[in-house]
Parts: sequence; C-alpha cells; structure tokens
Amino acid sequence: MNEVKYAGFWIRFVASFLDTLFLAVPIAIVIYFLSDGNWFDFSQYQQNIAYAMSGNADKALANQPQTSLKWELLFEVSVLIITMLFWRRWRGATPGKKFVHIKIVDAKTLQDIDNKQAITRSIGYIVSTLALLIGFLMVAFRKDKRGLHDLLAGTVVIYNNK
Repeated sequence: MNEVKYAGFWIRFVASFLDTLFLAVPIAIVIYFLSDGNWFDFSQYQQNIAYAMSGNADKALANQPQTSLKWELLFEVSVLIITMLFWRRWRGATPGKKFVHIKIVDAKTLQDIDNKQAITRSIGYIVSTLALLIGFLMVAFRKDKRGLHDLLAGTVVIYNNK
C-alpha cells in the first residue's frame, strides 16, 4: 500500500487561489450582473483602493461599501453548491486541487467524503476564518496537515496518487 502524503499549507494555498480565480470570480461576475450592480457598490471599492494606494489607509477603511445581503447569500450558497458538485464529480477535488494533484478524503478511511462531511467542511471554512485564520494556519503546524475545518468534518487533504 502506498504511504499517505498529506498536502501542506502552501500547496493548499495555491489550490485555493486557483479556485478563487476559476470558481469564485466567475460566479461573482455572474451574480453582480444578475443583481444589476446592486450586490455591492463597486465605485466605493474603487475609491477605497485609490485611498489605499495614495497612503491614506484610514480613509480607505472608514467607508466600507454597502452590500446586499440577498445577493451575498446567493453568492455564498452558489460557491458552496458548485464546490460540492466538483467534490462529487472529481472525488474530493475542485479545479484548483485537481490542478495541483491533491484531494479531500475521509481522515479515517481515506475514501471519498460524503455530503455531511462536505457541508461540515464548508461551514468549517467560516469557523476557520472567524478564528483569525488560525483554522487555516493549523495546516502549517500539524503533522497530519489538518485545519480546523478538516478536524470538524473528519477530513484530510492528501496528494492524489492516481
């Protein structure tokens, strides 16, 4: 039997970055146009970037753009559903994970994750984020490279040897 090789922080970071580019950004563009520009005030984002680039971070942070909760929820649910569809279709991988040859599996059996684990893991991303990103940083320091979301869902990310 092949030895399990756990996927570490940086390879998972690259996979996440690629997923943002190839999954989240296209979904965001579609939802922004579906909302007829009402999801968030893009002009306020542009103004804040200009403030930040000119060295005026206080002013950039003072006026945050208003967002529509309805469209934000549609975005979040859409990303969750699309991600779960990829996990199902590609046996624990999203496009980013597939590109870097890693996948999510059950921590005990190393088999495909089930829907309960997928949903728990997705909700665990929120917990990992709200905990000052510590839930993600745990990956860098644990021997089994599991983040808080992995621990909550009973999953682990490994290199795909197939």
